[in-house]
Amino acid sequence: MQENNNNDPAPAFSPGFASKSVEEKLLRLGMTSEVDLLLHLPLRYEDETHIYPINDVVDGKTVQVEGVITHTEIMCRPRRQLVCQVTDGSGTLHIRFLNFYGSQVKTLAVNKRLRILGEARNGFFGAEMVHPTYRIVQEGEPLAQALTPVYPTTAGLSQKVLRKLIDQMLSQGEPHEFFAETLPDTLRTALQLAGFKDSVMLLHQPPPDVPSDSLQARTHPAWQRIKFDELLSQQLSMRLHYKQRRSHSAPVLVSKSKLTQALLASLAFKLTNAQQKTLAEVSHDLALPHPMQRLLQGDVGSGKTVVAALAALQVIENDFQAAIMAPTEILAEQHFNKLSAWLAPLGVTVVWLSGNQKKKTKTIALAEIASGEAMLAIGTHALFQEQVTFKQLGLAIIDEQHRFGVHQRLELCLKGNIDGAVPHQLMMSATPIPRTLSMSYYADLDVSVIDELPPGRTPVVTKLIAANRRDEIITRIHEACRTGKQAYWVCPLIEESETLQLKTANETFESLSELLPEVTIGLIHGRLPATEKSAIMESFKQGETQLLVATTVIEVGVDVPNASLMVIEHAERMGLSQLHQLRGRVGRGSDASVCILMYQMPLSEIARKRLKIIFKHTDGFEIARQDLNLRGPGEFLGARQSGVPMLRFADIEQNVDLLELAQSVADEILSKHPQLAQQHLQRWLGKKKTYLRV
Repeated sequence: MQENNNNDPAPAFSPGFASKSVEEKLLRLGMTSEVDLLLHLPLRYEDETHIYPINDVVDGKTVQVEGVITHTEIMCRPRRQLVCQVTDGSGTLHIRFLNFYGSQVKTLAVNKRLRILGEARNGFFGAEMVHPTYRIVQEGEPLAQALTPVYPTTAGLSQKVLRKLIDQMLSQGEPHEFFAETLPDTLRTALQLAGFKDSVMLLHQPPPDVPSDSLQARTHPAWQRIKFDELLSQQLSMRLHYKQRRSHSAPVLVSKSKLTQALLASLAFKLTNAQQKTLAEVSHDLALPHPMQRLLQGDVGSGKTVVAALAALQVIENDFQAAIMAPTEILAEQHFNKLSAWLAPLGVTVVWLSGNQKKKTKTIALAEIASGEAMLAIGTHALFQEQVTFKQLGLAIIDEQHRFGVHQRLELCLKGNIDGAVPHQLMMSATPIPRTLSMSYYADLDVSVIDELPPGRTPVVTKLIAANRRDEIITRIHEACRTGKQAYWVCPLIEESETLQLKTANETFESLSELLPEVTIGLIHGRLPATEKSAIMESFKQGETQLLVATTVIEVGVDVPNASLMVIEHAERMGLSQLHQLRGRVGRGSDASVCILMYQMPLSEIARKRLKIIFKHTDGFEIARQDLNLRGPGEFLGARQSGVPMLRFADIEQNVDLLELAQSVADEILSKHPQLAQQHLQRWLGKKKTYLRV
């Protein structure tokens, strides 16, 4: 398979194009050659094509005026500032500079004519502008013929220099092949899209008659073309990766229905329709001669683990091994305990591998994996360490896949490379992926969705309670434990931090132990030894511990049906995905469950929005969609983002119509116009490389 190759020579600026220091600053902005400047599009525009009479300026509007300075003064009250009066015959405008240099006082002398651009507002002495941009002009000096672009920049690189460099590129007549059209004419006409060259020229140098609102809002047809092209480049990239992976070979693992049917017969529950549908999709992929790359997503508690277990059994029936990798020891051990209970009676050997195992135990596990005696290996990051060797790995299952980086997923898959064949891969996520994100950043994967919960699950009631009502919450915990129920109390930090004055798990454990002496309380966090964590969780599962004080280490995978009350302290500090995952630790039995989100005032605007969303919604897909709107895709995607082209101009939620268009034509362009597809990718992605195996 294709390796990530960083040996390609980096594009360079032409000799003499710009000074070395300017080139360094352009590199900081991600521009590696001068043609990159043409796709360095404006953030906004300033209108210097009109002069407004001072008497007509409107409060809050950014306008350009021209007038003569009639008075200049340094005032010291209420603070030191430079104030100038400017008149144009229709009225007087005050311009104020709170930070100024001595040279400005000389420049802004009486009788100088200024052209001033800024936001007008009503001040104490009438119309004023604070820190406007200005320049000295002669009477009758020509106005700009186009709106003035304002570009994203970096320290030390002025707008003036950027504009000059970009104008230099635009004025070359037919510069490079950069302006070549990469959409077939018939397709562009059918999609009613503007030409590429016309769009780029207009966005850099918009004439005065172009509606400025459509430029600022990025709804102008020129912006629509740029956004479409960017989304298309992403679709082409993802589809190429998808096709390239399907060109490689993988073991053909047909369903023999022996072990799988035995497990289904032994379970105390029946699969939901959604579980049966996703299992059929996974089973079909395993029987194909190219590697499966499937993402299995489902809300908290939807039953992904049993689908993964049945997929592993289909592999084992074909005399291949399967591996399940989880991001935390607690989750990995939960999988090991659950799957051992299901599969050991069927004669399947399941081994556990973690970084904290004793040397002797680990040596035995490694030997069983290498010999093939271990049919299913379950573990953490330890599974892809150098000393781990599989006899023949047929399926790698990665739980909570977004918690692993591209390199880590790749390393596990390399363990199964036998005679050029690679293992199938099933990624699981309980953090649902919004539809638009799946269409764009996950377009290189096949996606299965478990969109229903098993019967008997009761909805979790969510309550928002301020921290000053802590005593009421403790009373509620006491009542729940007294009646035989169990509860979680989640804290965000393990020990005191000077920067985040939050309650800590240790402190909370001590205070609750004093306040609730008759309640058996346990404490678990990430710094405890693995054996101690395991013992604490087992005690809680068995009902011996009534209240478990924990950090977010219990965020995923913990399944204790008798726990029906969850308290999350400082909920305002946590993300939506984390809150939803934690809430999913209760409501796993038949009893009514409650999740109390305790928050500290005052709340920031973003925290208020998060808490409102988690309070109103229990559907993980809707929560994820709103989370995407709040955070944007870069933060939402996390570790997957190694090499995946991020979007600069398009917004996948606001431009879903363009995304659907790009998705619908990507395969056609790749198959019928491969040369244009390559030119398009070169324009938008250049030398950027992505990992095609994960």
